[in-house]
Amino acid sequence: MNNHVYLVDDDEAVRSALTLLLETVGLDVRSFASPETFLNQASGLTPGCLVLDIRMPAISGLKLQEKLNAQGMTWPTVIISGHGDIEACRRAFRNGAIDFLSKPVDEQDLIDAIQKGHAELERQQQALAERAEAVALVAQLSTREREVLEMIAKGLTTRQIADALGLSPRTVESHRAAIAAKAGTSSAAELTRYWLEAQADP
Repeated sequence: MNNHVYLVDDDEAVRSALTLLLETVGLDVRSFASPETFLNQASGLTPGCLVLDIRMPAISGLKLQEKLNAQGMTWPTVIISGHGDIEACRRAFRNGAIDFLSKPVDEQDLIDAIQKGHAELERQQQALAERAEAVALVAQLSTREREVLEMIAKGLTTRQIADALGLSPRTVESHRAAIAAKAGTSSAAELTRYWLEAQADP
């Protein structure tokens, strides 16, 4: 299970207290005194859960969240705030935050939110791995095999595929067998999943 946490807060006392807390439960914490410092290093970091203070000079936690989203870095994010701002809370959740906690932060609530974030990160990484596997499979197929796989994914029968492509059913079965051998399964449901995963946006 991923245990990386990135804490961005301009208050040194808060950073120290939260870092100590989270390290006592086995989390690997890196803290940053400003969003700018985090942004400068973000590309070299292992994916993890972000804990962002909402009010910081120059770039707020919400602005940082939006900048990261724009860069495609959709890591799970917990927003912490010393102000009960309902609109800011709504905006944070619209931007994909997994939780919005008020200061002083309840220790267990924060730990629970980060664990939820790590579970979401695992789900994201699993989805990326499955898509990469599907893209690799489809790349191995010949042009005709890709055509057949696409039609399998649309729910067409061997006879319907044969008619659509002007082939004999036996030839279609031969292509289906070749696809199954490369995919390691002859299940139409699994083959459909591979096709749909390969077509999905990264």
